[in-house]
Amino acid sequence: MAKTIEEINEKIRKKKACVFTAEEIITYVEEKGSKHAAEEVDVVTTGTFGPMCSSGAFLNFGHSAPRMKMQNAWLNNVPAYGGLAACDVYIGATAIPEDDPANKIYPGRFLYGGGHVIEDLIVGKKVVLRATSYGTDCYPRKELKTIVTLQDLNQAFLVNPRNAYQNYNVAVNLSNRVIYTYLGVLQPNMANAGYSSAGQLSPLLNDPYLRTIGIGTRIFLGGAQGYVFWEGTQHNPTAERSRNGVPVEGAGTLAVTGDMKAMNPRYVRGVSMAGYGASMAVGIGIPIPILDEEMLGFVAVKDEDIFASVVDYSGAYPKRESGIVARVNYKELKNGRIIINGKEVISAGLSSYPMALEIATTLRDWIRGGEFFLSGKVADLPGVTSGQTFKPMNCQ
Repeated sequence: MAKTIEEINEKIRKKKACVFTAEEIITYVEEKGSKHAAEEVDVVTTGTFGPMCSSGAFLNFGHSAPRMKMQNAWLNNVPAYGGLAACDVYIGATAIPEDDPANKIYPGRFLYGGGHVIEDLIVGKKVVLRATSYGTDCYPRKELKTIVTLQDLNQAFLVNPRNAYQNYNVAVNLSNRVIYTYLGVLQPNMANAGYSSAGQLSPLLNDPYLRTIGIGTRIFLGGAQGYVFWEGTQHNPTAERSRNGVPVEGAGTLAVTGDMKAMNPRYVRGVSMAGYGASMAVGIGIPIPILDEEMLGFVAVKDEDIFASVVDYSGAYPKRESGIVARVNYKELKNGRIIINGKEVISAGLSSYPMALEIATTLRDWIRGGEFFLSGKVADLPGVTSGQTFKPMNCQ
């Protein structure tokens, strides 16, 4: 029998909703059967926690005296974009101090970047704001240096243009030298493999066709309530899929936002990646309403049924058509050993499964306790029939 989000929310309001995590639902379906489980279960919660480079925050500092239009701004020496009105800036998670050019990003060096600034603000630390301007009649001030905390700011909210990738590459290195990537340090001759997904807990892998996730969906973001506000950049819903509908390569992505003042630094952390640069680990959880038996089937997906593409990052990447080496499933990846062309390869994930499970469990408990309600999407994200694909840059 089909359910509606309104009916599910009424059960949440009465604290009578039947809620499981995406890990728990697998066993429940095996024990009860899909038909019974679809009738009983109202919501399944998902979670993911790992580096999401396409993240950042809008900050409003309020007006100085005299007033100033911040043309250039730095927070703890990390540059923020000031090409906005007066005292608004955007700081990106991968921004690094300008005295740390690429030739100073080397293994063994800790890099403090935009993600660390955001974490420090959420923790409650004092951050040094420095700004310069060309000066105008209405904004005459040309220089500023002061100390700010999160509570000093009028607004501070994450606006992450690409989070919660629906599957992603497994990276290997077929060359004879060590390479440094956003999927970790890759040893030569395919000695190891790096990946970043929570597999069976990952939000978009539990709703592969985005039936319930769209613009306006309420989510867990950084320990607080946030929202999906658009498709994420590089959204690629027409990516290749396996028979169960789950993509076997990078597919859908989400653009998300939420109030930093309500967030928990446990779920928003600055990251320094050896030989690559700075990033930010973000915790995201999305509740999946079980509207019918089809949705129950999607959320019961197991690691062994989710496959990812193994890609050589030493030369072929990003030319995926020539770089795919093999496909492996997440059960194999999480075991720490995968077999590629007859060779045993060590695998390690940048995405934390224990943290993803903690997020899914926390969200489950919020819903059971009547503290978190589902929101119906106000518009769909581009789906498999949209024809939208991810196109590489056309450059010489």
